[in-house]
Amino acid sequence: MSENPEVERDAVHGMSAVARAVAVRPYLWMAALSQGFRMARPGWWRKWPFVPVPSDALWRMRMVTAYGGDGRAVPTPGDVTSYLEWCREARRWGTR
Repeated sequence: MSENPEVERDAVHGMSAVARAVAVRPYLWMAALSQGFRMARPGWWRKWPFVPVPSDALWRMRMVTAYGGDGRAVPTPGDVTSYLEWCREARRWGTR
């Protein structure tokens, strides 16, 4: 558990909002899965929890570069859907 339970609750709330935003956009599901696996920590299937989540260091670095601060920011649903839409389009650019 984190040192600050309020930060942890905010992160859980934020990530559930992100999950809902992606869930109602089936056209983004493959992009979300693809990006999830690309960011997953190496050997994620060997360590609990058995889900492809990024390492804490990678996640913190991505949040610092995106939002600044100490890396505790949680991406907004709009930011995530915009990013996934960009990923989806960028994949199409590679096939031209």
